[in-house]
Amino acid sequence: MIVSDADTAVTTGPDASSAVIPGVDADTAPATAANPGAPSAPVTLLIADDDEVTRSGLRTLLAAQPGIAVVGEAADGVEAVEQARRLRPDVVLMDVRMPRRNGIEATRHLLAESAEPPKVVVITTFENDGYVTAALSAGASGFVLKRLPVRQIAEAVLVVAAGEAILFPAALRRMVATRPLGSAEALPKAALTGREEEVLRLMATGLSNPEIAESLTVSLETVKTHVGNVLTKLGAQNRTHAVVIAYESGLVVPGFAD
Repeated sequence: MIVSDADTAVTTGPDASSAVIPGVDADTAPATAANPGAPSAPVTLLIADDDEVTRSGLRTLLAAQPGIAVVGEAADGVEAVEQARRLRPDVVLMDVRMPRRNGIEATRHLLAESAEPPKVVVITTFENDGYVTAALSAGASGFVLKRLPVRQIAEAVLVVAAGEAILFPAALRRMVATRPLGSAEALPKAALTGREEEVLRLMATGLSNPEIAESLTVSLETVKTHVGNVLTKLGAQNRTHAVVIAYESGLVVPGFAD
């Protein structure tokens, strides 16, 4: 069991509910979210990893998890895009360091070429991998570590398939702390209002929409409107991408709200 710490890993969806797995390192383990309306059909999954042993192991273990059907494998980023185009999986579990085309470029291709692209969950060995931040910027919905129990990786796949994003505020802070920060001047083109910047900062701490509403003493619908405006103005693929932009622009600095 991974030792827990004070941070929280949250999942956020259209209603921005949040949940935490007790006893798990909240920086690196995805949280579960109640999904009573989940469809009966299993979530279809494509696994992309250049290591055959890892790929085969993930396929065997994840195929045994309830609610998941592994429909294919890919050994590199080019094959991942080709297989995703052919198989149309709900989710791609994407390694970032692969030959021919890495997971970052593969993610960009997947999200750009289809009106209904698959969700992408990055899977990596090291949580401070700079490739992960780049993949999140490219539109991946979250990331998991290869060392996590398969149950937690499966939960991440199901969470993302349900339209939610996996936020790891402390892990993101550590990753972007090792990267050159841009300037908050990168944001004026987005023309965020003062309240929208405030909402974005709270998003970067991992707060859900209801928690943001409580913090700002406004209605949940108002927060949802602000979050939608933030994503649109930033050109962010999802909530996770918006948080990465907040850190990389300098609007939010590593260590914020520690």
